[in-house]
Amino acid sequence: MSLPAGPVLGVDSGGSGLRIALTDPRTAGPPLTWSSPVPVGVGPRGIDAPGLLEGVLPAARDLLAAAGAAHCAAVCVGAAGMATLGDDLHAVLPGVLRAELGARRLALAADAVTAYAGALGQRPGVVVAAGTGLIALGTDLRPGTGWRRADGWGHLLGDCGSGAWIGRAGLEAAMRALDGRDGGSPALLQRAEALFGPVCGLPAMLYPRQDRPAVLASFAPEVARCAGSDAVAAGILRAAAGHIAVAAAAACPPPGGTSAREVALTGGLLHLGEPLLGPVHEELRARLPHARPVPAQGDPLQGALRVATALAADDLTLPADGALLRVVH
Repeated sequence: MSLPAGPVLGVDSGGSGLRIALTDPRTAGPPLTWSSPVPVGVGPRGIDAPGLLEGVLPAARDLLAAAGAAHCAAVCVGAAGMATLGDDLHAVLPGVLRAELGARRLALAADAVTAYAGALGQRPGVVVAAGTGLIALGTDLRPGTGWRRADGWGHLLGDCGSGAWIGRAGLEAAMRALDGRDGGSPALLQRAEALFGPVCGLPAMLYPRQDRPAVLASFAPEVARCAGSDAVAAGILRAAAGHIAVAAAAACPPPGGTSAREVALTGGLLHLGEPLLGPVHEELRARLPHARPVPAQGDPLQGALRVATALAADDLTLPADGALLRVVH
């Protein structure tokens, strides 16, 4: 693989804000980074391209100046919602980033793709990105086979096993305890009231909010804290683990040759720790006996840098896809 002629830029745009990193593959130094906790907005054309550029361009220029460089060899923009809400980014970003940053090559990627690249690089396997939402993405890297995707359909239609899913199930168990219905958890009712106040007010507080998935996910750590002593909470985490393994199995490419497929988990949901990870590893062994669990090497921002580096070096083997990974030369 030849080295890029200049630094490369990675962008990670998601619900928790905007992060940027610049690195020069010709040197061994750490990336230069910038971040903002303010997420990019969504408008009638999807993810707001001018809003993203308002954050990216000044920060990218500052990072280039700090690196003593005049332009980027390549840029990879990874964004949550790129697959379904990326029309404005696809229309606007290539011309602007080429003109403003001198980027000759550009990749526009769903955050699931940059999560995959961060976790496994350019190796065949499957990655489950689990946070507020959940999506599994896999590939065997063979020409013509593309990506295998499972879930990632949002908290109303899917994201099964995600932080929002766990939190919603925990709050449902709290409401069941309030009503005296089977399946209720007094422990989770107590934690819900400590976090949100009287739970009879939850519907009025929760249903109108635009950030409903994040609010639901905020209760997932409470479910994990109760799981050691509460059978209902433990059952919720076991069910979530099953959903995670089902998504991984659906997206994992079949075994090929003599090497086992790799499976990695990434995302904030892993912070729930052993109460979730123990059942997840059991479920993965049962449903993917031919796969080899490996730790994620890096996060989506590092994945964006990896894609940009491979793109600049003409060594990108991850499948191009109109929705998940679009490459512009």
